[in-house]
Amino acid sequence: MTSDENIKCSPAPQAIGNYPHAKRVGDLLFLSGIGPRPAEGDKIPGTEIDSNGQIRTINIEAQCHAVFANVNTVLKNAGATWGDLVDITVFLIDIEKNFDIYNRVYSEYFSANGPCRTTVEVTRLPTPIAIELKCIAQIRT
Repeated sequence: MTSDENIKCSPAPQAIGNYPHAKRVGDLLFLSGIGPRPAEGDKIPGTEIDSNGQIRTINIEAQCHAVFANVNTVLKNAGATWGDLVDITVFLIDIEKNFDIYNRVYSEYFSANGPCRTTVEVTRLPTPIAIELKCIAQIRT
């Protein structure tokens, strides 16, 4: 792997635009925003969509687990590990309703010595999802 490389990851959900799943620059790996969409199919885990394409119900716990699985897939494909994560930005569409659940699930994956984290509320995300992660990892060679 070169020190400046775009990474496309076929086992991960395909990007909804013209961008890579990740970009490696030196020993840093920058992941594009990753949500809970599956790699195959279009049914988002924990989400019921109405006939207008709007979110009807959300199981944020299911979406959190799906997001973490997708992040892990991209990390592995890029030659990194879960322990290489140094910073995570979390986007939630309803921080008041979902933060406590997200925080509990996050604690299943990370200890207090895990990566830095910022959580923000957004009005909506590009697809009918309730959570997206933006991650930075340092690949230790």
